[in-house]
Amino acid sequence: MSLQERVVNLILERGLGPGDVVPPEPQLMAELGASRNSVREALRALHTLGIVDIRHGHGTVVGHAPMTAMLPALRFRAQQAVRHDADDLAELVQVRRILEVALIAEAARLADDQFLADLEDAIAEMETGNLAETDRRFHLTLYQRVDNEIATQLIDLFWTVYHQIDADLRPTTWKRSEIIAKHRLILHALRAGDPEAAQAAMSAHFADIETRSRRPPRPIPASA
Repeated sequence: MSLQERVVNLILERGLGPGDVVPPEPQLMAELGASRNSVREALRALHTLGIVDIRHGHGTVVGHAPMTAMLPALRFRAQQAVRHDADDLAELVQVRRILEVALIAEAARLADDQFLADLEDAIAEMETGNLAETDRRFHLTLYQRVDNEIATQLIDLFWTVYHQIDADLRPTTWKRSEIIAKHRLILHALRAGDPEAAQAAMSAHFADIETRSRRPPRPIPASA
């Protein structure tokens, strides 16, 4: 077992939650039988993952371990996919589709006038605003009332990764009006309070995205 895993086990065994103070370095060195440098290296690695938060001058506390800690690895995987294996990128999109199609049914059951108005505002901004950012706003708004923070963070994480490498894909003939129309179909199903129709509309939306993600990538020079 690595020293990082042993520190994590110590946190779990003591029932420490986010914001609680982690034992200081000398205590960790004594309890884990490790050198100061090894303990510091383990804490730095856990800090990168969001498991602990190192506050210089104040000690180390337990972190919230946000899903964004996965961003560098997922982005690298997606960038590799653009260059070598488009199937990996399509699989990432597929995971997001599975999450969104499942959650949209619950969103339909929780829909009220304010929720629908917020979605309408997001679609209206798609007409003239930054299409990528308004798309992100629409999808995050969909699940604001769904009580699943981890799923929402994952959806946003997958959205971020895909759009960061989207420029490396071959251009398509998609039009802004076509993208907006897909979102309006989702909103129409939500207005009707129809979970199955909402799921079908979301699946149709992702069918286009998955097709795009499987397109051959742009030729990238070996020096790039």
